Amino acid sequence: MKTSRLLAALLVAILTLPLPMTAQDKKLFTLEDLNFGGNNYRNLQPENKWLTWWGDQLIRTDVEECFLIDKKSGKETRLFTLDDINRWAESNEAENRYVRHLMNATFPYPDQPIVAVGNKQAFVLIDFKAKKIVWQDSISGQDANDWNSTSRATAYVEDYQLFIADAQGKKHQLSTDGSREVVYGKSVHRNEFGIDKGTFWSPDGQRLAFYRMDQSMVTDYPQVDIFPREATYDPDKYPMAGMNAHVVTVGVYDMTSGKTIYLDTPVSKDYNRAVEGSPFDNIPIYFTNIAWSPDAKTVYLFELNRDQNDCRLVSYDAVTGKRIAELYRETSDKYVEPQYPIQFLPWDADKFILQSQRDGYNHLYIYNKVGQLIRQLTSGPWVVQEVLGFNAKQKSIIFEGNPYHPLHRQIYSVNVDNGKMTQLTVDDGVHHGDLSASGAFFVDRHTSPTQPRNISVAPASGGFPVGKAPASSGFPAGKATRLLTASDPWADYQQPIFECGSIKAADGTTDLYYRMVKPADFDPNRKYPTVVYVYGGPHAHLVEASWHWNSRPWETYMAQKGYITFILDNRGSEYRGRDFEQATFRQLGQIEMQDQMQGVAYLKSLPYVDADRLGVHGWSFGGFMTISLMLNYPDVFKVGVAGGPVIDWKYYEVMYGERYMDTPQQNPEGYEKTSLLDKAKNLKGRLQIITGYNDPTVVPQNCLSFLDACVKAGTQPDFYAYPGEGHNMRGHASVHLHERITRYFEDYLR
Repeated sequence: MKTSRLLAALLVAILTLPLPMTAQDKKLFTLEDLNFGGNNYRNLQPENKWLTWWGDQLIRTDVEECFLIDKKSGKETRLFTLDDINRWAESNEAENRYVRHLMNATFPYPDQPIVAVGNKQAFVLIDFKAKKIVWQDSISGQDANDWNSTSRATAYVEDYQLFIADAQGKKHQLSTDGSREVVYGKSVHRNEFGIDKGTFWSPDGQRLAFYRMDQSMVTDYPQVDIFPREATYDPDKYPMAGMNAHVVTVGVYDMTSGKTIYLDTPVSKDYNRAVEGSPFDNIPIYFTNIAWSPDAKTVYLFELNRDQNDCRLVSYDAVTGKRIAELYRETSDKYVEPQYPIQFLPWDADKFILQSQRDGYNHLYIYNKVGQLIRQLTSGPWVVQEVLGFNAKQKSIIFEGNPYHPLHRQIYSVNVDNGKMTQLTVDDGVHHGDLSASGAFFVDRHTSPTQPRNISVAPASGGFPVGKAPASSGFPAGKATRLLTASDPWADYQQPIFECGSIKAADGTTDLYYRMVKPADFDPNRKYPTVVYVYGGPHAHLVEASWHWNSRPWETYMAQKGYITFILDNRGSEYRGRDFEQATFRQLGQIEMQDQMQGVAYLKSLPYVDADRLGVHGWSFGGFMTISLMLNYPDVFKVGVAGGPVIDWKYYEVMYGERYMDTPQQNPEGYEKTSLLDKAKNLKGRLQIITGYNDPTVVPQNCLSFLDACVKAGTQPDFYAYPGEGHNMRGHASVHLHERITRYFEDYLR
């Protein structure tokens, strides 16, 4: 009897257990889930931790609390709360300057218990042990705000003029002629050459180097603001290839003397010739990667001629502005592209590291301060992708690179004295590091095709030798602490199949890597409509060994609707070395199309790809590629959607356009060959062109000129514009955009 009751109870328990969720039971995605502008997007992102360093101590910041993390155990101890900070900052109460969250809290002084917090109205330093404000800056929220932790001075731009507020709050006005035409203290050269700001503090915070950009000679592109009752003229300065470029000079302001000097660069000496902007002049007109000597007496910058094939590292006296010496020169029959400032060794102020592709791949070189090469520090057919910093105690440089595999990114250290390289991370996938102040520890943010996110902390001295690390072996025992292993946030949803592989480029020898996304219920006996998603341009890659092989959420949405998407990184894309990148020189789109058509040939070889239902979609350079493929291979692609496309490179800007294409005067054959205007007559399939109506990057003249060419040729593309939007759609407009793209394929490729 007891046995019967037990079996009956067990049967009831089994019957009432929740059944495992089948694929058919799982949720379907909407664009509100998948798109960054969607209202449920954040809930479907992998779990994360926001971490920052306080010297060599690790801190987790959150909305309302900050925690100190024990690096060995991962145990957290609360340092303070948001209420604590606002209570200690009560002196701001009358002006309603309370801190609203702690997510962006920083700890600028490794040896002091000081946290920096703020909002648009105020920026304060609080001693969280003494529980009081120790300093505050009342000019936060101004344009181009740049605070120096050493001098506690802030550089900023207000009403076009450049100012410095010193630690006592006294304002120093550095310019008087600032305007829309003459720009101070902001990014120049249209953010090319690694430039992302316009002010550069010396190590001691007593001198400020800054850009001055005269763009009065640059033509206005006539943008229009359509939102007022009467539309208004709202132009952009847009220097097109082969036309006048803006003129940049570099100033240095001395806080002690209150004086500004300008570096005696070639532009300073020959301003008129720079204004004329002749592409055949060898005068350097691009000044980038500004760096300071450790003693704050010398300014270094790379000077590049307009042809972008002659690059020189030059030093200048920060007091007089006089040119001291040319320390390094690199030339090319194609182009040289300086992206990184030199970095002095913390333990030896007479030596610096320089990054260059001169041997075919981006690597590290050690020079002394007079420009003598000491040694090449890294080498091989792989790329140093990012320098994280230095470990002074071990005299090593910590960096990210891809020697293991082009799709994988690992963290390494290299000893400056002997060149010995040590692999610090070993799990397959993509690793990004954040180094502590001394370089003794680093946070590792790791992802792989099947793992959304891992976060660990480890010493920057362990690891395995390069190439000897077993796949997925984890860190050496006792060397690292796992702080987070994120679960799959899509677990309750029906997910597509993500695959990765390689094919040969059109040259027959180069490996190209692709990603393919298939429907969750993929049946190899069916025929599927397939969309080639393409970018293809410089400084980008689409395929890597991160979560879902770096798949874009829109690909999941399309897979859910029964499409296969195919993504291939052609020659010309990044992280494969100089020759791979420069194969497209003077003929943008041509080599790229050849490689993409190798991908199409591969697709056609697959029995489940419907070769009669091939589509193509891309944005920006990918928009250019989309229309190029539609017009050059009109019988291959049935449907295309091109966003923000370049149509003719003569309409694109000087710095980028001339690097890859030279000028229209120098390379008329290349511009004619790559232009899409005279190919408008070739359009056969359905093509939708989409643009931001106020795009300042690929100006609407591109799209409109192509529409005019189609009118004259009698071909019929479709066109859609987003009023008030730039090169990419912001916020919820992005959801609308991707629904529109999807519907176009549903209407014409299904």
